[in-house]
Amino acid sequence: MKHRQLLLLALGLTAGCALKGDVRRVELQVEALRVERARADSVRAAEIDTVRGLLRTVQEKLAAQQAYLVQLRGDVKTDLLAVQQQLVSVQELTGQSQQRLTELRGRLEEQARQPVPVLDTTRGAPVGPSGNPAGPGPEQMYDLAYQQYRASRYATARQAFREFLRLFPTSERAPDALYFIGESFAGENADSAAAVYQQVVKTYPTSPRAPAALYKLGFLAEQRGDKAAARTYYARVIATYPRSPEANLAHDKLQRLGR
Repeated sequence: MKHRQLLLLALGLTAGCALKGDVRRVELQVEALRVERARADSVRAAEIDTVRGLLRTVQEKLAAQQAYLVQLRGDVKTDLLAVQQQLVSVQELTGQSQQRLTELRGRLEEQARQPVPVLDTTRGAPVGPSGNPAGPGPEQMYDLAYQQYRASRYATARQAFREFLRLFPTSERAPDALYFIGESFAGENADSAAAVYQQVVKTYPTSPRAPAALYKLGFLAEQRGDKAAARTYYARVIATYPRSPEANLAHDKLQRLGR
């Protein structure tokens, strides 16, 4: 009987120990699951933060792109307005040039109708059937054209100088008229100016305007960045017209450009 009681007591203690061990294992497993879940939640939270960061970046870029488009639209509108204003200005200038040309023609026609003494105006002027001049003389016509040039009415001046050259191609003022046609283009169209300067050098090589035109060709070449051509023109001025005022200027230019 005593042995049986001891045996039952031993079995009870063993069962109690076994139960406590199972409970401990379950607790450890639960703790492990809790840790794993916490780790998974942490990873998921990090991924969510990353996605949110990417979304913010995309939104910022979209906002910046939208702002750029708005600014570009405004710039394009401003440029269009500027172009329209420039077109209006060109139209106004064209109208003014036509008006000035009409005024010059009117003055020339009025002077042509006025009787002019033969001794004062027959120096190269065309003569009518009666022996009287058919229009203003070369000096008068050149002075009228030069006045238009001095007043910065370049289109009118060009027309007047061309008419002068048509009527008086052999006048001693012809090189001057052709040169000032080139000068009238200088601030508007460099290519046209260069073409006229070339014509001055070719047509009137012995005129004082020839070295000036050749120097201007070098200056235009220098302006467009063609230093080799500029040096060539300046060297031609020095070699062909060594005693001209432009030769000294060309010499200084060559020193600046480097031979």
